[in-house]
Parts: sequence; structure tokens; C-alpha cells
Amino acid sequence: MTKVMESAALAAGRAIMAIHSGGPTVQYKPDSSPVTEADEEAEQLILAALKQHFPTIPIVAEEAVAAGDIPDISGGLFFLVDPLDGTKEFVAGRNEFTVNIALIRDGSPVAGIVLAPALSIGFLAAEDHAERFSVTDGHVIGDRKTIGCRGPGTPPTAVASRSHDTPETARFLEDHGIGACTAIGSSLKFCLVAEGLADVYPRFSRTMEWDTAAGDAVLRAAGGETRMLDGRPLLYGKRNQAHDADFANPHFIAASRGWSTTSESITK
Repeated sequence: MTKVMESAALAAGRAIMAIHSGGPTVQYKPDSSPVTEADEEAEQLILAALKQHFPTIPIVAEEAVAAGDIPDISGGLFFLVDPLDGTKEFVAGRNEFTVNIALIRDGSPVAGIVLAPALSIGFLAAEDHAERFSVTDGHVIGDRKTIGCRGPGTPPTAVASRSHDTPETARFLEDHGIGACTAIGSSLKFCLVAEGLADVYPRFSRTMEWDTAAGDAVLRAAGGETRMLDGRPLLYGKRNQAHDADFANPHFIAASRGWSTTSESITK
């Protein structure tokens, strides 16, 4: 399965970079979020690959959901796909955008790939193993390196959203004595924690499940965890929510094994 996910992500990455080089055409969805032809072309490539190899596993994909195509995921096993996470970074000409594919089993992300095509790197998670890989000029995977979360840092460091900074994030950093915080786009924030380059990623603005699942899979396989503000693990496949849309996430804290994510520390 991971080989298929890798191949699909690489194909999507090639399509995205071709459009990136020529300049995308930007439109806006009803929720005012941007979408480009790169999002749509990349999603079609990923969907075709996953359906060919795993025809019985439902796929929840960002643009398909926006068009009203929501499969039955009551069986508990399904894919989550964000063909271009960090569209705002992509449109702005920055390189911090990713292709995200994750496999969800019973609410937890158990495998995933995060590809950053403009940075020629990616991250893969499966069976409690996480790795970082390089991508060569031929758009094939090169060197691979096993990664894991680090222990408690002194002082602790954080990563946060470049495009969705909030007063709550600043307050969290201050309350926990975190002076060093790197702002970066897309699901790469999860991967920096998974790689041991940061301790915690607090998120106090809205995300959708396809935004987070692949990066969360990498983090969990690397020994980290993602918890809601009440201390419970972040779950996937959230439908019929009373106060938000299908597949919308609550606020969360993603952290390394050396960071306490108990409800007391989260809400300090």
C-alpha cells in the first residue's frame, strides 16, 4: 500500500509543479478558501491510483467532498486525501505546500505520506515506522532515513501555522515558556515535530481532517501524539457534528513524546 501511496503522491507532485512553474489560476470555494487547477488535477491522479489498487476502500478527498461526493465510511477503514495542502502558500509562490494521503482505521491514522514537491522531500508512515526521504530530479524517491520525536528540549521549541496565527497560539507559547517558534505552512508542521526538530505544534484555528491526517500519521509513527484540548486523542471520520461540518477538526496540540499533552498542560 505504501508503494502505491508513494507513486500516487509523486504523480500528483509532478502535476502540481508543472502548474506551479506556469502560474496557477485561482478560484474560490463557498467557504472562501482558494482552489486551483493543481488541486483538481492532483486529486484526480491520486483517486485513480487508489481506486485501481484498492477499489473496496472508500476515499474522502477534499475537492470531491466540496462537490458533494462523500462516501460511506461506516466500515471504519478509508483514505483521506488532500491533493494540495497549503494552497495559500502555493498561490503566494512559496514552497511549503504538500500532497497528503492517509489511511484511517477505526478513527486513527495508521499510514500516510506527506510529499513536499517544491522542497524535494517527503515523509512516510506505516506500522509504527516513520521516515524522511528525498526526491531526485527524476521525481523518484532517493535516500530514506528513519525519524523519531526527540525527548524533552531545553528550552522547548514550537511550530505554528504561517497563514492562521491566532492570539490563542501566542498565549499558549507564553504560558508554556516557549520562546522559539517557527512559522511554516501545510502539514510540514507535523513532520518537523516527528523529525525531532521541534517539540510541539499547537493549533487554535480550524482545520479539516484531510489537512492533518497524513502528517498526524507520520507524527504518531514517530512516537508523537495529537490530542484535543480535553486531552483525548484526535479522531478521524467525524460526521454529523452538532457544531461543525463533517470532517472538521477541533483545536488540538500535536507534540513529541517528551511533551506533556495531558488536558492540564494543554489548557494551562
